[in-house]
Amino acid sequence: MTACDDLMALERETQALAQVAGRLGWDQETMMPRGAADQRAEESGAMQAVLHARRTDARRGDLLAAAEGEATDDIARAQLRRIRRDFDRATRVPADLAVAVARLTSRAQGQWAEARAADDYAAFAPVLAEVVRLKREEAAALARGGDLYEALLDEYEPGMTVARLDAMFAEMRPRLVSLRARALAAEWPMLDAHFDEQAQLRLARELARRFGYDFARGRLDMAVHPFSSGSGDDVRITTRVSESDPFNCIYSTIHEVGHACYEQAIDPAYRFTPLGQGVSMGVHESQSRIYENQLGRGRAFCGWLYRRMREIFDDVGVTDEDSFYRAVNRVHRGYIRTESDEVQYNLHIMLRYDLERALIAGDLVTDDLEAAWNDRFVADFGYPVDRASNGVLQDVHWSVGLFGYFPTYSLGNVYAGCLHAAMRRAVPELDERLAQGDPGVATAWLRAGVQRHGGRHEPDEVIGNACGQALAAEPLLSYLEEKFGALAE
Repeated sequence: MTACDDLMALERETQALAQVAGRLGWDQETMMPRGAADQRAEESGAMQAVLHARRTDARRGDLLAAAEGEATDDIARAQLRRIRRDFDRATRVPADLAVAVARLTSRAQGQWAEARAADDYAAFAPVLAEVVRLKREEAAALARGGDLYEALLDEYEPGMTVARLDAMFAEMRPRLVSLRARALAAEWPMLDAHFDEQAQLRLARELARRFGYDFARGRLDMAVHPFSSGSGDDVRITTRVSESDPFNCIYSTIHEVGHACYEQAIDPAYRFTPLGQGVSMGVHESQSRIYENQLGRGRAFCGWLYRRMREIFDDVGVTDEDSFYRAVNRVHRGYIRTESDEVQYNLHIMLRYDLERALIAGDLVTDDLEAAWNDRFVADFGYPVDRASNGVLQDVHWSVGLFGYFPTYSLGNVYAGCLHAAMRRAVPELDERLAQGDPGVATAWLRAGVQRHGGRHEPDEVIGNACGQALAAEPLLSYLEEKFGALAE
């Protein structure tokens, strides 16, 4: 046995335990009794203590140093690169801090849900203040004198910097604001009918299969905030249902299927290794967004979906494919990020990015966060927030400590824009197949170019290799302006 063999055996066990920890989170969101929150916090803290001890074990460091001298092939070097990054980050964070964060965020998630239901930000603010305090401590340990926010961002998008994000958002914002003004001036139809919950869920399962989700290795459940969880042979998704708005269920499902198909498609040889998950949250989001938007909301697929929904529901509230396509892509005033149209979605992310940077920098305190959110929303969207659940309490991310996560949503959109442009060049029959309700040619292209590689390459490399060009916001912006410019006429 070489040092590399011993190290990978150790990693296999750690990766398996991390999957168990993820299953605790899935259960908390879907099936856990409400009264179990405190117990789950202890369980999550205990699991985090075990994982942190394994990740910071001196034996792991010794084996890693020895293995780095043995690596002779690209796969081994990629494995060791990711282990080194994880080991260096883990050893910078004290064990008691890692456990405290896990326990607190498990408890804070339940308090957020209760405060959201009651539209009472003041009830949530004290625990959020404690989450921010601990995340600032964690960031300081990771940054070692560098930018605190960038240290947290690196957890979700390795290699990304605040400077690159600022430049990208500065390029995107004026063009999105201009396009939004044109789109909001147009008339947009809406569906006006009743859509049975169980019929929606049957359609959701059908769509999941059409987009390539393997139910033999997954399941679909309900959650307040849809998400995907797991990797390899156990990848679970959730959705939600509104009987007056079937698009909520349909596109939440397709979105999460994009995440899940990424995990299910990773080369099985990488199972229980650091390469066995998606390389970053931005690349992950590129899969969910391209499935949902460029494929699922495109004119070709919408034509098929309209006909299928007429078969299932009979009356869908519009009478032709063109009106249905416009209803799917309706640009409208609203508050909720996850329900936002493609034009305004990234403006929601920019708002959160600026606020969470201010929280981590210490320039904004949680007692003032709701007012800051409301002021910024008026400035960015032109109308006031009506209640906390439509504003500062709408997202779960801050309650569970995911600071640095939000910008990866916009990065995912930018990556998806690059991938879509390349896909159009590579797959000339794309629209013909989508019009038949068959996205398989598109998902196969993504599986080969992005998904099967898992964490083997760095995020920029993944997109560059698949697209044949460097990362840029222009393909996304051009796609949005062409699509919504035509729809707004």
